[in-house]
Amino acid sequence: MRKPPSSRLVRFAARFARTERGATAVEFALVSLPLLVMVFGLLELALVFMVGTTLDQATEAAARQIRTGQFQNGAAVTPAAFKDLVCARMTWLAPKCGAQLSLDVRTFPNFAAMAAVPPVNPSVFNPASTCFSPGNPTDIVLVRAYFSWNLFTPVLSAPLENMGSGSGKRLLTSTTAFRNEPYNDTPPQGAAACP
Repeated sequence: MRKPPSSRLVRFAARFARTERGATAVEFALVSLPLLVMVFGLLELALVFMVGTTLDQATEAAARQIRTGQFQNGAAVTPAAFKDLVCARMTWLAPKCGAQLSLDVRTFPNFAAMAAVPPVNPSVFNPASTCFSPGNPTDIVLVRAYFSWNLFTPVLSAPLENMGSGSGKRLLTSTTAFRNEPYNDTPPQGAAACP
């Protein structure tokens, strides 16, 4: 005589509850998702810091050529030439550098006027609003570099985004300010002052 199906189901459920085979696999499945999220989040954050540090160093090195007058006395005093100087120092980001880098170089009559310039809001940043005026000897210059970095972790990128919700991008900035050195007695022809 066959037992009713409900008793077989009860016995199977009791056996399933007592067995410990596969417990490790179940535990790993429960722990692996949060672990992978944390690992990818750490990698994302580390890359953002690495790109930011690289941008800072490249901007500082290229701005030094403006400060000493080497750039203004060079062959091409153009925004593209200065962008090439910055990108040359961002070697591991070279394929993305030209398209994702924007530079803003402005001269000011004094440091108080420079301090009055508001910081850029990343969510409304417009690369077309940048200016290029490397200045003449003893001019006060503000160099700002903006690099648009594409985030790669879909869930964790939301807290790192600053270029608009859902953009998947973070705008990294680097700023340096200085007074040009008196590199010669006859000022070279610099770019026009920015509005």
